[in-house]
Amino acid sequence: MIGILGGMGTQAGLDFCNKLAILYRGKIDQDYPLFLLYNKSNIPGRPESIGIQTNNMINQTINTKSKKKYLAVLKSLIKGCKLLEKSNCKFIVIPCNTAHYWFDDLQKKIKLPIISMPKEVLIYTKKKCKKNSTIGLLATEGTLKTGVYNRFFDKNYNLIFPSNIIQKNFVNKAIKLVKMGNVKLANKTIKPAIDYLIKKKCKKIILGCTELPIAIFAFKSFKEIKSSKIFLDPNLILANAAMLKYKNNETN
Repeated sequence: MIGILGGMGTQAGLDFCNKLAILYRGKIDQDYPLFLLYNKSNIPGRPESIGIQTNNMINQTINTKSKKKYLAVLKSLIKGCKLLEKSNCKFIVIPCNTAHYWFDDLQKKIKLPIISMPKEVLIYTKKKCKKNSTIGLLATEGTLKTGVYNRFFDKNYNLIFPSNIIQKNFVNKAIKLVKMGNVKLANKTIKPAIDYLIKKKCKKIILGCTELPIAIFAFKSFKEIKSSKIFLDPNLILANAAMLKYKNNETN
């Protein structure tokens, strides 16, 4: 059974489950994959819990206040994963990009394997893009500041972020609108950020916040989502990776 730690945000977790079900639709109920969604919406805000000011923050010391916030999120993530462990899940996925800043410390505390979303996005990108290609990244400020994707992509690709003005006025706002349920306005709001990255000649754009695929693909068919030539949807990529591992567990 697939363990899904959701609630970051709720719409993103449901989007992951929906993609998992559509990708591997069965002819009867019993053909669908077994999964358990724990919509743990009371996890402290991830971007707000990162007291960091630059993009390359791996291995840097954070102050006491930031450390307390970091540990509060980690504690809540551990609690969520422990529940999935007790529920006989075989592995865990977390459909939240920013939460992967806690990945290493979380995995140390959890016996079950956790699939790394940014790592799976890198594996997929290598199949689609030549080395040293320019890749755009739309994400929360927390994901950008902590280098969640830089950690995996910098050796092979040139990651491009929106300008600070674009980030604050369009990306952050679009993410907030999805969380509030105003997907239609979010769809319009994110467009200047997409245009910015396209003008920067990005070969692909990673939708590095799980609210963004909801905003961008809200009025498109699933077929269009799968066949997108510009966007990389981490939720979709994670769903495929989860199902591959699920099938391997079923046959073993």
